[in-house]
Order: sequence, then structure tokens, then C-alpha cells
Amino acid sequence: MDTGPVKEYLTGLQNRIVAALEDVDGQPFRRDAWDRPQGGGGISRLIEEGKVFERGGVNLSHVIAYCPTSHMNVRCFVATKPGENPVWWFGGGMDLTPYYGFAEDARHFHATCKSALKPFGADLHGRYKAWCDRYFFLKHRNEPRGIGGIFYDDLNDDGEGGFERCFALTRSVGDSFLPAYLPLLERRKDMTYGERERDFQAYRRGRYVEFNLVWDRGTLFGLQSGGRTESILMSLPPLVKWRYDWHPEPGSEEEKLYSEFLVPRDWV
Repeated sequence: MDTGPVKEYLTGLQNRIVAALEDVDGQPFRRDAWDRPQGGGGISRLIEEGKVFERGGVNLSHVIAYCPTSHMNVRCFVATKPGENPVWWFGGGMDLTPYYGFAEDARHFHATCKSALKPFGADLHGRYKAWCDRYFFLKHRNEPRGIGGIFYDDLNDDGEGGFERCFALTRSVGDSFLPAYLPLLERRKDMTYGERERDFQAYRRGRYVEFNLVWDRGTLFGLQSGGRTESILMSLPPLVKWRYDWHPEPGSEEEKLYSEFLVPRDWV
């Protein structure tokens, strides 16, 4: 089993995503390469205080141990023991966390996810969408983090067609991220907003932080295993607000997010 093409693909994917987001924002991403004493290393690409993004990160990790390869949620694990065959599996996916809901955005994002999985089985999208809805859920709040997408883990050759098929599925998911996200970014980045919208954005960002620090397995494993903290936490937003027992005004656009978008729904 040759995992070299996996690293080559993920490195190229990181470069493509960074280049596309730099074109949208107009500001360059910072490049921060790092080495891990135990083996391996990675490249963190980060933008802060850009024209469009307050913070955006595209992280690549190649660690010789049990650790995810990317914060964009496309990853490959290989576990080895002397004298035994490697044990490998893929995982990944993508989800969308809007602050204000737009049905056309949700339909486009989910349709792109469905198209990415279609060549690999008609039932996969339904399974991986439901898995995403379960995973990106804040149990202590009893609410989803966003409007979902697709998520999968522990994907190996058990009924899935072997390493090459699993790698191909993961490439299809990774290659679909920009087609799923860039049209939404271009459509919404120039919309007008005021203090009300910024305040709600900061409040909803708190849910994102709570999920990452309380429930996300990759974040918890990285911190507990002594991983590189700056790279692990690079996805946390720079400005966040929490309020005590806050509820949106009935009939408002903020309330619409909760009632129409932060609910399980078949968008396609």
C-alpha cells in the first residue's frame, strides 16, 4: 500500500483551496511550516483581518502517529506495528454553518455533496448526511451546529472496494469543497450588514467554539496527545460573544435561522 499519493493529493488540495480563497479576499495567506519531534510535521496556512475573512485557515498535517491529516475534514490514517500489515482508514466530509439562512445556498451546498458521492453508491449520501447531522450536534444545547453536509469515518476495504476506491471517494469529497463553497462566498461577501448582524454572528460563533472544544474528536485528540496547539485551534474565530439565556425576536431573520435551517431537512 503506497500512501504517497494521498499526501501528494492533500498537499495539492491545500494549495488549491488557499489560492482560490486568496483570489476572493485579495490578501495572501500566511504560511507556517512546522516539524514534529516524534516524526512528521505540517503546513498551516492562515489569513487574519482580510478583506472578506476575519480568520480563515487551511491546515495540513502529516504526522507519523494516529492523527488527522487535515482540518478541512479530509483525512487518512495509517497505523502500523512491526511485523504486521498496516491498518488504514479514511474519513472526512464538509458541513455549512451559516449565520443567516438562504435556501438556495443550502440546496447548492447539499446538492454538491450528493454529487460527490453519487459515483460510489446511491445510498451513500443519505447515510453520510445523517451521520453529519448526528456528529455536528451540540448535545448540551440540543441544537445542530449548522445545516450539515456529509461526514464519514472508519472507511476501509470492508465492503467499500479497497484502498483505491476509498481514496477516490475521499478525493471526490475534497475536490467538491470549492465548488460547494465558492459560489456561496461570491454571492454573499458583498451583502450589506450592520451592528445587529455582526452581533448575531459573534453570538453564533460561540456555538462553533463550543462544539470544537467540547465535542469534536479531532480537536480533543490533538490537544490531549500533545499536538501543535496553534494549528489545532486555528479554526476558532477571533471575536465571539456569549449571552445568558438569549432568544431571537419572533419573526426576525435570526429566528428564521433556528426555525427553518437549524433543523434536520432534506435540502435536495
